[in-house]
Amino acid sequence: MVDSEILRRIAETLEARKGADPEQSYTSRLMHKGTDAICKKVGEEAVETVMAAKDGDRLHLVYEVADLWFHSLILLSHMGLGPDDVLAELARREGISGIDEKASRKEA
Repeated sequence: MVDSEILRRIAETLEARKGADPEQSYTSRLMHKGTDAICKKVGEEAVETVMAAKDGDRLHLVYEVADLWFHSLILLSHMGLGPDDVLAELARREGISGIDEKASRKEA
């Protein structure tokens, strides 16, 4: 089993890459392009994930989800957030019906 701390280690690396030379770091280059560019990349990876799933290619699906998660971590970092923020939200939702959880968001 892979260590779940990998998300936090990747997040730490992404934070360090924010200040890196965009010519030397893909992450830095993407972050320097701004929110729109990062969101576009997350969208592209989401589409590729869906396509891999529709093709039924399990290995390709894993690769694409890894790309989607990685680029989502870049977006979180760019917005001053990290995996712990998402994990806390998932923990909050644990044991709550999806229908009930979604209804509570409409009330708020």
